[in-house]
Amino acid sequence: MPETSHTNAIANEMGVLSRTAAALEIAAKRWDSRIVFLGVGVSYLVVYLVTVGDLSVASGEPGGLTVRTVDDFSRAFANVGFFRFDAIAVVSIGSITYLVSPLNMLVAMILAGLVGANFALTYLGVVQPRACGLETSTGVLAGIPALLSGAACCGPTILLVIGIQASATISTGFRFLVPFAIVMLVGGLLLIGRQVEPSQL
Repeated sequence: MPETSHTNAIANEMGVLSRTAAALEIAAKRWDSRIVFLGVGVSYLVVYLVTVGDLSVASGEPGGLTVRTVDDFSRAFANVGFFRFDAIAVVSIGSITYLVSPLNMLVAMILAGLVGANFALTYLGVVQPRACGLETSTGVLAGIPALLSGAACCGPTILLVIGIQASATISTGFRFLVPFAIVMLVGGLLLIGRQVEPSQL
């Protein structure tokens, strides 16, 4: 009996992963969900970089393009805070200044990608409510309250993503929220994968 239960648990887990992968593949093929993914992902990326201080806009007279680099590129691995790393270059163009920190950018891109993917799948759940267990006759507008209430698969994800976005805003004081945000966002994708029916997307 224990072996049978363990086998069933593994099969269910594989089913969740395959359904999530299938839903993400469908989202990648649709132009509308790609726009949602890119729009939300890029917006989150910019907000995160501004929040951690790598991207800033200065007031005053705009200048031309300038690039300054450090002599020791190993500083890219220098930890200046929990999940915050040192910059190896400063790029300024006009009034915009970007501190080039490859590892900070990597963390930002992972978070932005996960946020974008969550929003893309949530969007598909709104425009294709049947995929989340709602009747298509309810229509998009009528289906939104059910989605937001958590009655369907994508509702918790909307609330989850909104909450996780706040982690970037307060990450300057609570760096431990970065790995927590990654775990929660992956959990959000699997939550959709557990309940969504990819063939209905």
